[in-house]
Amino acid sequence: MHAATARFLRYMLVERNASELTIKSYREDLEALGEYLEECFGGVPEPSQITTFDLRGYVSALGEADYAKSSISRRLASLRSFFRFAQREGLCDNNPAKPLRNPRRARNLPHFLSTDEIGRLLEAPPAATPSGLRDRAMLEATYSAGMRVSELVGINDGDLDLDEGIVRIRGKGKKERLGPIGSFANQAITSWLDKRKLADDIQQNREAPVFTNRFGRRITTRSVGRMLEKHLKTSGLDLRTSPHTLRHSFATHLLDQGADIRSVQELLGHKSLSTTQIYTHVTTSSLRRVYEKAHPRASRSAAT
Repeated sequence: MHAATARFLRYMLVERNASELTIKSYREDLEALGEYLEECFGGVPEPSQITTFDLRGYVSALGEADYAKSSISRRLASLRSFFRFAQREGLCDNNPAKPLRNPRRARNLPHFLSTDEIGRLLEAPPAATPSGLRDRAMLEATYSAGMRVSELVGINDGDLDLDEGIVRIRGKGKKERLGPIGSFANQAITSWLDKRKLADDIQQNREAPVFTNRFGRRITTRSVGRMLEKHLKTSGLDLRTSPHTLRHSFATHLLDQGADIRSVQELLGHKSLSTTQIYTHVTTSSLRRVYEKAHPRASRSAAT
């Protein structure tokens, strides 16, 4: 096993041009496996003697030792690479790590703001200055349409239809969707457009950026992040809040008020419904309201 490990690490260094950090990680992962096998069997077996059952025991031991699921997945990736190399080099007949699956990673609930907190944030930018009008318009538009920050800064004049209250959004993979522009966002955007400055070389046409910096050029995602941080401090809100938090809040509030999850999926531009389902952490009280409103035998009055 030790000789096979040395050959594998040399292969990764010379032929795959792996970094020193990657080599170090592989070495530590394989040494950890060796220590486990030595403790179990009183010695380190050759790669050809290691079975899938042995590796399952190793993974179980990692879990019992409270290793993070991400760490276990990384170690499994190292083992798959090593045994794939060993099989190719004739050091073992098959890859015992191949049948192993990564542990299912827990999906953390997204951080979101309450409706009251959203209201405080949207009112934070001062309406007396052009930058304040722009900031309020960006925050209102993001929350109104559930946009990603990259989608927000990419909006052009031709994407807006304020009369109909919609915006064309270019999402991931160049996929386009239509997003709603509510009355508050509509008013905020209109007020900003009246004060917006465009750079001299940017024609005021359909391709002009809706949101610009003080030089009249398209604002960047980093600038949006700095803008949000400033208003979080003035409004006393959680500084963990990011531009994406407004998108999380958009989805959470819609579902909390009984919106259909497939409609929310379309509004967010999610390809898979499973991605949208992470937002179904609605409150028990709202679930109860929906149940009592929809179920024919939920309320006592219906039974009398």
